[in-house]
Amino acid sequence: MPGGRLTQQERQQIALGLADGLAYAEIARRLDRPTSTVTREVMRNGGPTAYRADLAHRATERRAQRRRQAAPRGAAAPEQAYGRDAEAVREYEETFTTVMMASGMPKMMSRVMTCLTLTDTGSLTASELVQRLQVSPASISKAITFLESQGMVRRERDERRRERYVVDDDVWYQAMIASARSLTQVIETARQGVGILGRDTPAAARLENTARFLDFVSESTIRAAEQAREILHTKTETTSGGTAEPRSDRG
Repeated sequence: MPGGRLTQQERQQIALGLADGLAYAEIARRLDRPTSTVTREVMRNGGPTAYRADLAHRATERRAQRRRQAAPRGAAAPEQAYGRDAEAVREYEETFTTVMMASGMPKMMSRVMTCLTLTDTGSLTASELVQRLQVSPASISKAITFLESQGMVRRERDERRRERYVVDDDVWYQAMIASARSLTQVIETARQGVGILGRDTPAAARLENTARFLDFVSESTIRAAEQAREILHTKTETTSGGTAEPRSDRG
């Protein structure tokens, strides 16, 4: 499988594949590239409807030039914990961010979520996020407010009274529960409409079916999330050799 940066010819093939309505996986197969590479390339360059090969190629060259200019001469890459490959970690951060964006999360919220998730402590202060992502404090504040409303992060104070933003180990459980419960108001409103529109009318029947469907999905999601956490939830222990090993809380 070829490595390195995408060539301009490969970007043209991606653009043709998108124009033909091909899935990312099929485009990647034709290029003999990972699907994540194609997904990241498209999402960071306008998305599937606005992707242009020449514009994407020039944008990639500009980003590479900015990174070279920003890095002090002779400066080594920051040392990574647990002997990680710094370049591999950076590439993975981009992939994770792209996947979050593809799921519907806005770009800045995706970047903050990725940064917190891939931090071993699972928590950072606002100033640490600003420094890592090279964005304004206002951007961080807006992203945290959004993520907090979705149950993805929480706030706490450390021993120095600084506010820290935390991603818990069961963040996806919390997010799924919050999402399922957010349907409650939609369900209740739909059922109110049944009485207003007349129970025996087509519109009321449509609303009743909507309420029943969402009610079933909500209850099933909550039940499945609770069962999955009970069975699969793991915590990380650090061995004496400095490596992290997952363990299950369940016997």
